[in-house]
Amino acid sequence: FDSCFSTEVLPDGVYHIYLREIVTELHEQFPESSLLAFNFREGDKRSHFAEILCEYDVTIIDYPRQYEGCPLLPLPLIQHLLRASESWLSLGNQQNIILLHCERGGWPLLAFVLAAFILYRKHHGGEHKTLDTIHREAPKGFLQLLSPLNPIPSQLRYLQYVARRNMCPEWPPPERVLSLDCLILRIIPNFDAQGGCRPIIRIFGRDLKSKDNPSTKMLFSMSRKRKSMRHYRQ
Repeated sequence: FDSCFSTEVLPDGVYHIYLREIVTELHEQFPESSLLAFNFREGDKRSHFAEILCEYDVTIIDYPRQYEGCPLLPLPLIQHLLRASESWLSLGNQQNIILLHCERGGWPLLAFVLAAFILYRKHHGGEHKTLDTIHREAPKGFLQLLSPLNPIPSQLRYLQYVARRNMCPEWPPPERVLSLDCLILRIIPNFDAQGGCRPIIRIFGRDLKSKDNPSTKMLFSMSRKRKSMRHYRQ
């Protein structure tokens, strides 16, 4: 985990040596095993990690590092990753190995993927306990340093989908239209001299009427007129 918790970028030459030593050591310890690498990258450009590991006959699958600004994967990609990992680990009689690699700042997603994998393989029970166990590997406050918003509630919701997959007749579960009854602000930030704020609520999501377009759009926005913007104090 050490490299996941580093905020420094290794020079290209050092990074190449670092990866080469890892792959060489794995090949020496497990000569009959094949390696599969899941790489969580930012953007669509081929990563330096993938370019280096291709030289060592390692199969690489790239995944995005976030989903709509949150360190998650959409359910179809979660399903793809979990099934690919299960297939790879059960291939033949050899002890295959999976490498999980996140680029700098990708620890929140890596923790979520590890928790999903552990729950999927039934190595651990309880979504909250599993995710918390993995997050405790990181230095205290590291998650807050990398993610300005707390991703844990969303990650737990997605982990529940994974844990309950055998109970659902269809998985991933189909998208449903939801109704938002209320929004609870448990902590009021101090954004003005009066010790409070005037929140503007906007809801973004997919337009279910347009199934061919996966991108999100603004579905709702409060009026920005001062009369409709209620002031909340701490």
